[in-house]
Amino acid sequence: MAQNENEDIAYQEVNNDIYSLRLYITGMTPNCRKAVENIKTICEKYLLENYELEIIDMYQEPELTIEHQILASPTLVRLRPLPVKKLLGNLSDFDKVITVLNLKK
Repeated sequence: MAQNENEDIAYQEVNNDIYSLRLYITGMTPNCRKAVENIKTICEKYLLENYELEIIDMYQEPELTIEHQILASPTLVRLRPLPVKKLLGNLSDFDKVITVLNLKK
């Protein structure tokens, strides 16, 4: 196992309560803007301060889009806790987002 992988595993073990989320968007289209608003609302309501949210503009960072195999926008990726999960769309169906992210109501 590589050094970086060992560091990632150690970080995950220490921070297993923290949700790590990435939202891939394509600029600030209405659909992407709504996804940003929705995920922030969900995080603030259900995760309090126990989350990291990174918003990645696919136009600004296309290499990350390719590296992480993101094909559509907006796409939410839950990196932690494992397993990794992906959810497409503007995240307006809060019940679906909560279920996929395995959050407690």
